[in-house]
Amino acid sequence: MSTEPHLPPDRVAALPLPPMAWNAWGDPAKATPLSADITSLLESLLEITPGETAPITAEDVRLVPSRLSGVHLKALAAVVGEEHVSVRDADRLPRAGGKSTLDLLRRRAAEPQDAPDAVVVPGSEEEVEAVLALCAQQRIAVVPFGGGTSVVGGLDPVRGAFTAVVSLDLRRFDALHSLDEVSGEAVLGAGLTGPQAEELLAERGFELGHYPQSFRFATIGGFAATRSSGQDSAGYGRFDDMVRGLRVVTPSGVLDLGRGPASAAGPDLRQLFLGSEGTLGVITAVRVRVHQVPAVKRYEAWSFPDFASGAAALRAVEQQGTGPTVLRLSDETETAVNLAMTAKIGAPQTVSGCLAITVFEGTDEQTAARHALTRTAMHEHGGTSLGEEPARAWEHGRFGAPYLRDALLDGGALCETLETATSWSNLDRLKADVTAALQGALQESGSTSLVMCHISHVYATGASLYFTVVGAQRGDAIAQWSAAKRAASDAITAGGGTITHHHAVGTDHRPWMEAEIGELGVKVLRAVKEAVDPVGILNPGKLIP
Repeated sequence: MSTEPHLPPDRVAALPLPPMAWNAWGDPAKATPLSADITSLLESLLEITPGETAPITAEDVRLVPSRLSGVHLKALAAVVGEEHVSVRDADRLPRAGGKSTLDLLRRRAAEPQDAPDAVVVPGSEEEVEAVLALCAQQRIAVVPFGGGTSVVGGLDPVRGAFTAVVSLDLRRFDALHSLDEVSGEAVLGAGLTGPQAEELLAERGFELGHYPQSFRFATIGGFAATRSSGQDSAGYGRFDDMVRGLRVVTPSGVLDLGRGPASAAGPDLRQLFLGSEGTLGVITAVRVRVHQVPAVKRYEAWSFPDFASGAAALRAVEQQGTGPTVLRLSDETETAVNLAMTAKIGAPQTVSGCLAITVFEGTDEQTAARHALTRTAMHEHGGTSLGEEPARAWEHGRFGAPYLRDALLDGGALCETLETATSWSNLDRLKADVTAALQGALQESGSTSLVMCHISHVYATGASLYFTVVGAQRGDAIAQWSAAKRAASDAITAGGGTITHHHAVGTDHRPWMEAEIGELGVKVLRAVKEAVDPVGILNPGKLIP
């Protein structure tokens, strides 16, 4: 680890660490080694022989030394308190990026790694304002930090033309400010994690019901800043559907957005900050729609002979409005691989084709009616019921998949996810194009690959496609995956899909933003950026081309 000899010792604090491992997903205690079934699958299908690799400890990592002077650090400490500022490598390293495959591969590198020059943990909007004012004056970039779950380079400490870059950790914004039980609205601090928010709401008999795969670690502010979509989106919508108001601190002032449940008072300015990824302002509080904890949950899993018939069934269910809370479909490859590797979904080994999951929440009468209508549509499109156990098993393990990716990376495999969305009529063609692009790019690097796909978010006019890719690491794994991701992104753009449905833009998708929104759209974003952040200190290098 590097040292900070130029910084006064009394300015070097030790901060509470983010809950996730610095070099892997999630809680280190939940990390699981590759099973014999998975190892056999890697060897037979991908020609990977997992070997023993010496683990790299945090003490082994060398960081680029902090560029902040003692004067800068003293000024920051004067705003938030000395105990809330740190330039220790032990505090900088966990905030040096997110949790994409590229992030985790970089953590394994021997050369000095980039990291924020300091970590600052404000406790009030006034402190955030003062930090932004100081950083704008001193030309220090600011990267807002929530749960650290970005998988698109959204937390990369890009300095660009700035003197230094600080990580602005929002963990102290962790209160349930208010709950309006009559209106079904709650005001939540941006630093609350998903579980913390649900625990606070549950004490009053309410829930938010937003469960992305990052749920255990991601924050309310992060959900808003990335337009997150949870696994219960069929019933409760995306997170941006739930947002009723926002408080945002910018270098130009504070915005308090959203009054009534709907408004005709000009363009909806909330939409500028939903999905803004910390480039336009720091979200400090979010007013969201909440609902009473459901009294009943019903489960049913289904098998379809192929992806096309399963997708047609999901389309019918969504367009008829039969109302499941969870509605998802795995393609043939994902279904087969899940069964072959772990059998965790609980379906019998004889199941073939595609697995679909439905879950219903509400009162007994509501769930019974919705379940019956959904069953009719599923049967009409060739579905065979598998009972409730596979759906319950999916729910039990739904947050655990990223832990397997860590073990695969350690074992010599290349594993990553990407996603898009398109119209129902374009779904099959785009799925085929992206699959071919990924397999072709990895084949050029000398790797056979498995490309799995599922639908987990549905709309009346279309659906998301979520791809999981597993191949063999061949040579420079970072260059290998970067080439595959470029090929997939090109295929998505050419094929009429959105460059991201819910992972956000970050640095990874930024090269395709102009194709997504057009040259004029880019000018609009730049104009907004100039208005709220004229020096450009907020999360440079992300989102805006």
